[in-house]
Amino acid sequence: MTLTSEMIKTKAKELGIDLVGIGSIDRYENAPTLMNPQTYFPEAKSVIVLAMRIPRGTYRGIEEGTHFHNYSFYAYNRLNTIFRPRLTYELACFIEDHGWEAVPHYPAVPERAPAEAPVAKDKVPHDVVCSVRLLGVGAGVGEIGHSKVFLTEKFGPRVRLGSIFTDAELEPDPIVEPGTICTSCGRCVRDCPGDAIPPVRDEDKKITVEIGGQKISWGDVHMGRCTLTHHGLNSRVSPFLKKDFPNLEFDVSATDITEEEAYRFTHPVALGNWANPFYEGNNGSTIQYYKYILQHCGYFGLCGAKGCIRACMDSLEKAGKIQNTFINPFYRKPPWEIKVEREGKKIGVINPFREEGLDRLHPGIRAGEQEESKF
Repeated sequence: MTLTSEMIKTKAKELGIDLVGIGSIDRYENAPTLMNPQTYFPEAKSVIVLAMRIPRGTYRGIEEGTHFHNYSFYAYNRLNTIFRPRLTYELACFIEDHGWEAVPHYPAVPERAPAEAPVAKDKVPHDVVCSVRLLGVGAGVGEIGHSKVFLTEKFGPRVRLGSIFTDAELEPDPIVEPGTICTSCGRCVRDCPGDAIPPVRDEDKKITVEIGGQKISWGDVHMGRCTLTHHGLNSRVSPFLKKDFPNLEFDVSATDITEEEAYRFTHPVALGNWANPFYEGNNGSTIQYYKYILQHCGYFGLCGAKGCIRACMDSLEKAGKIQNTFINPFYRKPPWEIKVEREGKKIGVINPFREEGLDRLHPGIRAGEQEESKF
């Protein structure tokens, strides 16, 4: 049954998908075995990558410091797990209605897939996960910016990607020439609160791969710092960490932790319980807001992509590199940032939560106890 690239793009537009690109499978022949679409689906002939926009307004609450979970809900979890996948599913069904197999691929993090024993001697470990950003480059949807964030000409960095592998041989789109969108301005570097993005001119800290005969490069982002910052263990962007750990002076930018170590650190802290909440009213949570946002949104991102997306989109908008334009600029006042260093003397002595609660509810009851720390 006839199926063309134009038919797929027309259907995608009808479904409400913002952007679609198509790449021939040979463009990914140099991909690592466990990140290669042909390892996943050996008979695949084409890779279809679709993009859904992130509304600029989903960043407004974090930018103003007035509302945090909207970003996790609309710009991340629901966009990646409900809004976009539903349309990926519909497009895959359309392809299969024309007699061709369609594999909708979830955009997981390739390096985090667990190592598992092969199901048979002639098989690879069953943890094949393709990099959706590299798939997007090969399908001509956009390019990878210096911060490793995917950029499109229509929306800049404000997109979430999905992909479909199919055995239909389709007309591929041209690959976007590297540097078409990213201006190498360095805003992402300067504005990243975790100091996770290397200087633009530092050639020793760049990753380069080949896709479809093109050399594709981006900064070797320190993903440990990025993950600590994104998931709420950077005081510069999290008032919640500062509130519940008022004496913690943890400088993420000075750490050299790996991404996996950061995940194993941030999520147990966010989900953690403490048996003696004293007078805090936090239902036993180690950090009350983190457990709340995980329960309500299924995800938690606290930095709001300050450098890699917010600063990047502002720079690209001003440079006229984004087609989706706005009447007003995104930044309307100086951005806020919390100091890592504690301001003033140490809060509390042994248990600041007990001490504050007793002083508030029962003034004078702690008479005779140590009043302040000697440190």
